[in-house]
Amino acid sequence: MAVYFLNIKTFGRSGGSSAVSAAAYRSGERIRDERAGKTYDHSERQDVMHKEIVLPSRFADEDMAWARDRASLWNAAESAEVRKNARVAREYLVALPVELSPAQRVGLVRGFSQELSDHYGFAVDVAIHAPRDYPGSDARNFHAHLLTTTREVGVEGLGAKTTLEMSDGNRSKFGLEPAINELLHVRARWATVTNEALQEAHVAARIDHRTLEAQGIDREPRPHIPRAAFEMERHGYRSAVAERLREEYQARVQARLEKGASRAALSAAEPAVMEPAAKGPGREPQRLADIQQQSVENWLRYRESQGYAPNKGNSQAHSNSQVQSNSQVQSNRQGLQQDPAEASPSARTGRVRDDDFAL
Repeated sequence: MAVYFLNIKTFGRSGGSSAVSAAAYRSGERIRDERAGKTYDHSERQDVMHKEIVLPSRFADEDMAWARDRASLWNAAESAEVRKNARVAREYLVALPVELSPAQRVGLVRGFSQELSDHYGFAVDVAIHAPRDYPGSDARNFHAHLLTTTREVGVEGLGAKTTLEMSDGNRSKFGLEPAINELLHVRARWATVTNEALQEAHVAARIDHRTLEAQGIDREPRPHIPRAAFEMERHGYRSAVAERLREEYQARVQARLEKGASRAALSAAEPAVMEPAAKGPGREPQRLADIQQQSVENWLRYRESQGYAPNKGNSQAHSNSQVQSNSQVQSNRQGLQQDPAEASPSARTGRVRDDDFAL
């Protein structure tokens, strides 16, 4: 079935990354990195189903041959950066629905890439990959790599850094929101355009970028096994990391089941609350504040029947204070029950992924 997966990563000099190397690997081509003097040859790859370079729509009538040539584009991206810790590329990795045909997947990725390119002004190098054919691989794992420049593309070459690469301080000077909001928007847009493609293909499956909790699904997210650990197990070796992640996942599942059972037992053990008899037709149900007020007054009357005689004024003040306190507690409880998708940036990004397969 269709699943949601969108991962964003960057390639920088400080980590030893090369945009030329990344482009050669994803496109399955042989490209020479003029800056580093190295040649990256991945022409033996057989799983590249489609590849193309998407440019902003405003250059549709311009001669952009230099940018449509993969080697020229990514060598330009490397030569444009002079800082030793410069960011040279950004990638959007997305899972493609197995329910769509190859042509429909191309249309989905092309449309999404065009939207990104038009919005940010960068070039997008698209590569759609078929599932790997090695033992243990998932036959549903169609996915796409969207490798983008960090600078705006123009007729003569690459220009200034895109707004996405600006610091939040500089973004605020231009009246832009923090960059995290851009990433959240991209995550939501991928879910939207994918669901639109599924609907057009008359497929009932849908994907959702939100967390399981925000979707109202009461279960633990499946564990995400790192690529290195996944590869170790695929080659017949034990991975302590993978085993630990699975054990922790099972422990969370068990704890959730026990918590649910405890709640059910407590609910069954609680005596039924008797509602006061209605005094007339159409009587409105009691408000929470009225119930709390009645409880306080009952308590005070009980204390007086036991020989205590508090000052009436203080009793009333205590009653009002108690009602306000109880109301405040209830308000706080309601505040803590807000939708996780609206609570904080870390919750909205959906960092906990519900992955059914490893990319």
